[in-house]
Amino acid sequence: MIKKWEYYEADEKELEKVMSENNISELLARILINRNLKESERIKKFLYPKIDDLYDPFLINDMQIAVDRIIEAYEHKEKITIYGDYDVDGITSIAVLKKFLDELGANVGYYLPSRLEEGYGLNNEAIKKIKENGTNLLITVDCGISAHDEIEYAKSLGMEVIVTDHHECPEEMPNTIAVIDPKRRDNTYPFNSLAGVGVTFKLIQAISLKLGLDRKKYLKYLDIVCLGTVADIVPLVDENRVIVKYGLMLVKETRNIGLKALIKLAGYEKIDSGLISFGLAPRMNACGRMGKADLALELLLTNDLNKAEEIAKELNEINRERQEVEKRIMNEAIKIIEEKKLYEDDVIVVGEEGWHHGVIGIVASKITEMYYKPSILVCLEGNEGKGSGRSIEGFDLHKALSVCGKDLLKFGGHEMAIGLTVKKENFEDFRRDINEYAATVIDKESVPTIKIDSYIDSNSISMERLSELEILEPYGEANPLPTFVYKNIKVDGIRALSNNKHLKLLLKDGSNVYDAIAFNMGDKQYSIKIGDKIDVLHYLDINRFNNIEKIQFNVKDIKKSLWS
Repeated sequence: MIKKWEYYEADEKELEKVMSENNISELLARILINRNLKESERIKKFLYPKIDDLYDPFLINDMQIAVDRIIEAYEHKEKITIYGDYDVDGITSIAVLKKFLDELGANVGYYLPSRLEEGYGLNNEAIKKIKENGTNLLITVDCGISAHDEIEYAKSLGMEVIVTDHHECPEEMPNTIAVIDPKRRDNTYPFNSLAGVGVTFKLIQAISLKLGLDRKKYLKYLDIVCLGTVADIVPLVDENRVIVKYGLMLVKETRNIGLKALIKLAGYEKIDSGLISFGLAPRMNACGRMGKADLALELLLTNDLNKAEEIAKELNEINRERQEVEKRIMNEAIKIIEEKKLYEDDVIVVGEEGWHHGVIGIVASKITEMYYKPSILVCLEGNEGKGSGRSIEGFDLHKALSVCGKDLLKFGGHEMAIGLTVKKENFEDFRRDINEYAATVIDKESVPTIKIDSYIDSNSISMERLSELEILEPYGEANPLPTFVYKNIKVDGIRALSNNKHLKLLLKDGSNVYDAIAFNMGDKQYSIKIGDKIDVLHYLDINRFNNIEKIQFNVKDIKKSLWS
């Protein structure tokens, strides 16, 4: 698929100013400006975040009320139950609050719903069980902001409820003693993009401050908070950057034996946000997707080394199972799309019986990436279908479902990702209706756009330069890996890897030779050959092998050079 390369506009005077005021290279200055960091004070805070940059947790609405009630419950040994979500954000939220309250000596338990049997959020059957266990105070983490009816039911049973969440708030807030969510419409907190575990962290920070505890009592959980924050793909700026920057330092020397066991099993040499995004989070999320989220939570809570290692191995096996199921569904979906020519539709809607609805969201993401069209995959079971969808830039998928709501039993989500339930008999009507709507709003000429930070050449590439750029880490949402283009470089070697799935390239410019790896670009071997001059869009990596470090291009796109 043809991709559009879009370069940031550079203001040379502004560039000179940022370089001189901050004593940094032109390349680093360009990248910072591209991230809208131009003032020295903001640049300093971004590059060198401090623990003291964490905001006062009592600036969050209802925090004082929540803290007072939790301390009261802890002092009177009331039973507290934490209710979370089955993804990494929810699991880490439960783990952090449970471990913190356990250390205080509170009487605290938790409830983790099954994705496959209960679905997301609070449900009355679970609330009934929680009350029967003697709970007086129910605390939600990473959920609850829209659970009006369930919260009323909990109150009717005699429980008080504290909601902590980070999702968008409905017009009407839950009627309960405290609602802690930085996305409240009356929010007074300086940063509203915390993950659910970030909100939980602010809660334990506030309790610690109220009780006059040493700040180590809450800061020591930043390794787990960092894990949930990166996994939930929230913007890694402002307070999230502080959390992840310092959290990664703790991850390197974590005392959480479950986390340590999983890191060892993942086999990553470098402890960074990439380890979490690609090594840890998929293994933990696989548990939730396959209906075994309790294992991932148990991993973070256990103090038994042997048990931690056993669970880590089980997580690895569940993730392998998830990959196999995902691959099967992907192949079946592509077959249907190609046979029925659904790729001609503005929105690809595919349904099939026997699909695992815990993984269809991942497959929808890959289908959207492959065809660059919004896609919705539906698992048909009995008279209903449960679906998950992903969109492209410029097409509001949630709004589209609102227009086609008559075909659906329920739906939720946001512009780029949705979940839905549809009657089986209405499936084809839904496919027709959403495509009729999309035809009126979608840009048929739209292509994927990749933002380019800078042109580079042999004069701007060195191990020293790469070391300077490491200060930009941790990378993630709102702070992506810098992307570069090296123009008019010669292909000096090319070979396919992994059954023609990937490419290994040798690129040469004068006397300078660079290794390059192009993942999932095996098809390019038929359009380029040795001796060709190409423009390479890439990230810069350091390839470490046999104690030797070499600069490597991680290729994202290739174009024939105009100067060939």
